[in-house]
Amino acid sequence: MRYFLRFIPVFLAPLTLPLIFPFAEASGRPIHHAQGELSGEVTPTSALLQSRLTAIPGPSLDASGDLPGAEGVACFEWSRNADFSSANRTPWIKALPESDFIVRSRIEGLQPDTLYYYRLRYGATEAQAKSGQLRSFRTLAPNNDRRTLSFCIGNCMHYYSFMSGHPNGGGPVTATPEDKALGFPAFAAMLKLKPDFYIGAGDTVYYDHPLSSPAKTQSELRRKWHEEFRFPRMVEFFASTPSYWMKDDHDFRYDDSDLTGNQNPSPALGIATFREQLPILPAGDSTSPGYRTHRIHPAVQLWFLEGRDYRSPNAMADGPDKTIWGNKQLEWLERTLLESDAIWKIIITPTPMVGPDRANKTDNMTNPKGFRHEADEFLAWLVEHKLTNVLFICGDRHWQYHSIHPLGFEEFSMGALNDENSILGVKPGDKNSTDPDGLVRQPFLYQEPSGGFLHVTVNGAKKTESTLKIQFINDRGKVLHVVEKKSLNDSTEAK
Repeated sequence: MRYFLRFIPVFLAPLTLPLIFPFAEASGRPIHHAQGELSGEVTPTSALLQSRLTAIPGPSLDASGDLPGAEGVACFEWSRNADFSSANRTPWIKALPESDFIVRSRIEGLQPDTLYYYRLRYGATEAQAKSGQLRSFRTLAPNNDRRTLSFCIGNCMHYYSFMSGHPNGGGPVTATPEDKALGFPAFAAMLKLKPDFYIGAGDTVYYDHPLSSPAKTQSELRRKWHEEFRFPRMVEFFASTPSYWMKDDHDFRYDDSDLTGNQNPSPALGIATFREQLPILPAGDSTSPGYRTHRIHPAVQLWFLEGRDYRSPNAMADGPDKTIWGNKQLEWLERTLLESDAIWKIIITPTPMVGPDRANKTDNMTNPKGFRHEADEFLAWLVEHKLTNVLFICGDRHWQYHSIHPLGFEEFSMGALNDENSILGVKPGDKNSTDPDGLVRQPFLYQEPSGGFLHVTVNGAKKTESTLKIQFINDRGKVLHVVEKKSLNDSTEAK
């Protein structure tokens, strides 16, 4: 409730919010950073830091429904001390229209398993710069087998359904006026868990909603990111939670989009805007692949896969030449899996590999008319190389489930982040599913639609007993289901 009174005026219009200036800078045009800061792609020794200079303080949008940027300069200061003694500073960066007034720096030479504090310094000029709020992140500790580590993972954040009260499917409409001012309740629930980091697994924004006015131009695409990342709950969460991001169809182009067709936004614009808006690569990097892997614990390694940049046309007949991943990504995936000695190898895919899914879909690896051949070949390769502790966490499906493929590979679906974007889901054996014969086992499928996320915790030494716990949680923080796995006997326990 601490934000409620401050932001009462934003309740008046849920989609185009009024412009509010609580104060004006005496020195001239005001400069703010209404979207807060993001730390991204944190490793044991490096991190990307990002902010965006804005012309208004937020969280309210202007009369056009946007959060306009502001030209200026900025840099980041960081230190192991909250008082910024012995602080370091990045070079100054110009916030310019061509980069959507976003500033991003990569900092290196950090110590593993260390809490760092950082803040933005920003202003019209270097001489006028002032310090922003205190932020923090902790570097990874891939060799510390005594540390307990946890992360949250979510996707499918549907701003329009959340703000308008028109559900995108069969889920309930629960967003209150306070929620519409503060943002998605899931971020408040995740903040209480104090995860080491967050993974956004795709569809962070929806360019194609509302359907009557989809975003097609660069300015329209950028607006989708502005209107969402100014939410106070998101600003507060990411102030202390590093992030890793992936894209799917809606934050690439539109529903089930591939690289074909003349419908805007174009593939090139979709790829460029995603790289511009989120700290996954250094500023201006247009060539490095979006797929990558991070060792986060002696017992766990994560793989983040790219599902849009290399895919064959969805309409192409399935077979050995049809691919979502592309040859280079597949070769990299297989090589790095074989190189890893992690107990649990967790592959995060923007779309499902096990399901089941709806039978009429054609854009993922569960679909017989989609990309099932590639999935079958890859799972057979895992069996051939005796890689049994491979787990899949998937996005895209708007319902939470835990499924087990006939070959034994487990998939955990995080569902949609907000209630208004959730649906009931599809059961194994459903004649209208991708598994009409019921070959997939499903230990968990939530009983009613709700928004939510997964919370994953790992502890214990790599060569002795380690425990991996996966919790299915709804957007208000209620635990719906728990799966625990122990490394000594490779057992799985559901609760």
